[in-house]
Amino acid sequence: MGTSGVKVIALASDGALIGSAIEAYPLYTPKAGWTEQDPADWWSGTKKALKKVLALCQDYETAAIGLSGQMHGMVALDANMQVVRKAILWNDQRTDKQCKEITQLAGGEAGLLALTNNQMLTGYTGGKIRWLQQNEPELYEKTRWILNPKDYIRWLLSGERLTEVSDASGTGLYDVKNNEWSLKLLEKLSINPDMLPPVVESTAVAGTVSKEAAAETGLIQGTPISGGGGDAVISTTGLGLVRPGRIGVTLGTSGVVAMGLPEFMPNPEGSLQVFRGNAPDTFTAMGVTLAAAGSYEWFRNALGQYERVQAKEQGKSAFYLLDQDAAKTPAGADDLIFLPYLTGERCPVFDPNARGAFVGLTGLHEKGHFSRAVMEGVAYSLRQVFELIVGANRSWIEAGEVVLAGGGAVSPVWRQIFADVFQLPVHTVYGSAEGGSFGAALVAGVTAGIWKDLNEAVKLVKPETETLPDPENKAVYDKLYGRYEKLYDALKFTFDAS
Repeated sequence: MGTSGVKVIALASDGALIGSAIEAYPLYTPKAGWTEQDPADWWSGTKKALKKVLALCQDYETAAIGLSGQMHGMVALDANMQVVRKAILWNDQRTDKQCKEITQLAGGEAGLLALTNNQMLTGYTGGKIRWLQQNEPELYEKTRWILNPKDYIRWLLSGERLTEVSDASGTGLYDVKNNEWSLKLLEKLSINPDMLPPVVESTAVAGTVSKEAAAETGLIQGTPISGGGGDAVISTTGLGLVRPGRIGVTLGTSGVVAMGLPEFMPNPEGSLQVFRGNAPDTFTAMGVTLAAAGSYEWFRNALGQYERVQAKEQGKSAFYLLDQDAAKTPAGADDLIFLPYLTGERCPVFDPNARGAFVGLTGLHEKGHFSRAVMEGVAYSLRQVFELIVGANRSWIEAGEVVLAGGGAVSPVWRQIFADVFQLPVHTVYGSAEGGSFGAALVAGVTAGIWKDLNEAVKLVKPETETLPDPENKAVYDKLYGRYEKLYDALKFTFDAS
């Protein structure tokens, strides 16, 4: 259940993709920084996509259904399970004031982290509930239940009001360590705990298809529905990140570094997001940067006009042409370093005023140096997030690997840069293009008993490409990464616009 549309896939027990369909739906922005959707559009899109995919599954029996979806959204429902207002989404920014209030009421950042192990970010559900309390009290008074987006679809499919551990973690109201809603925090915020749904494990049976939903969708009545997972977590399951050592790096507009953990990890600075994992008694640690492949897209748009023209004439991508220049440039871009703070930063530093920069520029640098510096700067930034996750637990990455996903992963040049900066093998893997849907299917397979657990299920996540680190580039990247780590503090005084 994404932000731009719903994606339905059918996965066979041998890992073959039987079918896939996407149905788009509108996004509403009533004010700058506000994002909302009508849950009725999700359901309409879900039914259309299901019917398209089920038409391709005539020779198969549906063993189970997995759910994934955009995290942190707020679906407010009355006592009759009718939608009270449009859902407020994960990328809505209206709740900055409320998030600060929640942090203060919790006893400051340290107090909040002690209760949940996570900061209250503007995207999280907790701030949205408080916003509704303060700004639409008449609608809050009508609200009996709060669900996340995918769990609203669960209700329509099964009549069950449930969520699971990963999506609960992303509300900002969940005690991740003790695996329960933080009653202390809810009390401080005057939120009735009964408004929030019971929480189950991702692989648990969390409903079955009802007679009514079967008639509307074409699914078979009684088909089990798994707990599923929030997309940021379950997409890492789809990359095989259920144990330490395999590090997932997603090069989308933003950058995500994630790793599965076998035990709880404290988050004392609040820089990371530490959620419950999709396998019972596991955790997922992740850090999100704001401009990863987005930095390269900015570079193409701002300084790649020639490549854009040539790309049209040659029938190629402008990124491909920029990559060719970067490939001809030596590792380290002759000491040119790029800071990818184009829209502020969330992790490894939390600073909405941070700004991007090229540092070390000389008259000898050419366009290829800039292309390569942008790619390397993003890799340095994501290595910093990786270092936060691993910390002193270096044994976690013995015989480790990086699984690269997202649009940037198609670039062989970028894959080599990541292998060299991390000094680990880099793989792209089967299923990564399907995102959270693939992870949801794996979780559903465990629910159905096709695989005994997620460790067995992720054996389907096989490498498609492998890029090994070049040991000759280790010294230059270690040197420049050391410089990169010091640049934020050195330049911070220039970021304050006041």
